[in-house]
Amino acid sequence: MPYTGKKKILIIGPAYPYRGGNALFVSYVADSLKEKFDVKILNYKLLYPSILFPGTTQYDKSAVTIKKAENERVVNSINPLTWIKAAIKIRKEKPDLIVFDWWHPFFSFCHFTISYLIKKEYKNKILFITENFVSHEGHFIDKVLTRIGLSNASSFLALSDKVENELKASGYNKKIYQSELPIYECYKPGDSIVSTKPKFGYSNGNKVLLFFGYVRKYKGLDILIEALPDIIKEIPEIRLLIVGEFYDNPAMYVERIKDLGIEKYIKIVNKFVPNEEVGEYYLACDLNILPYRSATQSGILNVSYGFLKPVLVTKVGGLTEFVNNERTGIIIEPNSPSAIVKGVLDFFKLEEKVDFSGNIRGFIKENKFEKLPELFQEIIEESSK
Repeated sequence: MPYTGKKKILIIGPAYPYRGGNALFVSYVADSLKEKFDVKILNYKLLYPSILFPGTTQYDKSAVTIKKAENERVVNSINPLTWIKAAIKIRKEKPDLIVFDWWHPFFSFCHFTISYLIKKEYKNKILFITENFVSHEGHFIDKVLTRIGLSNASSFLALSDKVENELKASGYNKKIYQSELPIYECYKPGDSIVSTKPKFGYSNGNKVLLFFGYVRKYKGLDILIEALPDIIKEIPEIRLLIVGEFYDNPAMYVERIKDLGIEKYIKIVNKFVPNEEVGEYYLACDLNILPYRSATQSGILNVSYGFLKPVLVTKVGGLTEFVNNERTGIIIEPNSPSAIVKGVLDFFKLEEKVDFSGNIRGFIKENKFEKLPELFQEIIEESSK
């Protein structure tokens, strides 16, 4: 690569052709930094072994690619020889900052080995972006693996107060910087905000709740389903649109829906949604529901804000850091169908007098991610002292 006079940042993380929030986030980071810095992504040749991946495919099969950051596929998460190769490549690139994207303890030994092999030469220049600290469904072994995986970091970039506090509480005596997820406006079809309710058989008089994203127990879909009958009693025109790939067995959700007699009020789209279809679902909804049992931050919330759609979130993890209660969304207690009922009813009453979309526009302007280049300049300057 020819000399450009820019500081060089090397990111180890997933990017296209992988799908999902982590790859999208890494691509956003690279795009945000590329004007000010030389940025290179060392991507994965293998992310997860197929036997450990619960979805249909790890790859983005969308007809439309929304973020395709330039990258080199080097790292195999289970092949130590590629970890050595990655370390050699990092030394050859001579970066001013090495950035590891961390979100799951599965990558512990991979990240530990690469960072260990470069630590002597780059002891103050190894930044770990901690999307999560310990996985949502983590156990004791996850905590041990996380401790190993992060042990060579010289500094951290937390994406929520929750993660920063967890890092501090776990005794990491390293500098912690903070940013947040970007607002994901990339799925929005131009400036269109036209409702797509008719596409799904809804009238404009229907009030549509959206549950979007892959389905796992910690996401709390079962709690939302339990709440729906009481919501229907108060708002008969309510509809629930469930969209996302089921990592749990979908039969237990479908059976409960039948037991409650609410089949006609619910549509289920059990698939990973390609990029070009995401907007159709968000533009059909009035309120995006995140009834999570646990969380740090959520890309789903930031996609919702990209469409100026308000959210209902539970008071867990870092979710509430990104919601202005009764202005950009509704905050409720977790693990409670009755709290969801009250939250939904409160929202539709408030909607008549609160400009949720306008408030979200104002909230977006304060998004910390927009200042990422300045923050990385500070990090590089600090690492050189």
